[in-house]
Amino acid sequence: MNDFLSAKVLWFIIGMVLMLAELLLPGLIVFFFGAGAWVTAICLFFFDIGINTQLAIFLLSSVFFLVTLRRLIRRKYSESKTGESARLEDEYIGKVATALEDFGADLPGKVSFKGVAWEAVSKESVRKGQQLVITGFESIKLFVEPLKTSHG
Repeated sequence: MNDFLSAKVLWFIIGMVLMLAELLLPGLIVFFFGAGAWVTAICLFFFDIGINTQLAIFLLSSVFFLVTLRRLIRRKYSESKTGESARLEDEYIGKVATALEDFGADLPGKVSFKGVAWEAVSKESVRKGQQLVITGFESIKLFVEPLKTSHG
C-alpha cells in the first residue's frame, strides 16, 4: 500500500490528470506540465531525490517542453491549416455560381455552386438566375458579386 502512494506513482498520476485535462482546456499548455510530471516520475525511478529537487525537475522540464515543443506543434498545425485554406480558396474564389433567388444589399440569399445550394451575401442586388463570381467564403457562406460581362 505504501508503494502505491510513492512519489513516483503520484507524479505519474499528476501527469496523467494534466494530460487528460488538456482535452477539456484550450491552448495546448497543460499537456506539457503533464509531461514534466512524467519526467519527474522517471527521475524518481533512478534517483532518490527530495521534494525540492522534484519540484525543480517538474518546473524546468515543463517549461522546457512548453517553450520548445509547443512552438513546433503550433507551427506544424498552422502549416497544415494554411495549405488546406489555400486549396479551398483555389476551389471557390473566382468561380461562377448562379443565384437561386433575388437578394442583395447585404441580405443573404441562395446560390447554386457545383450543384449544391449555398447561403450567399452580395453588396449589390442580385436577380434570380444571374451569374455571380465568388469573391470569398466563411464557413458555409459564400461572398459573391455579379459577374461583369464585357460587351463589344
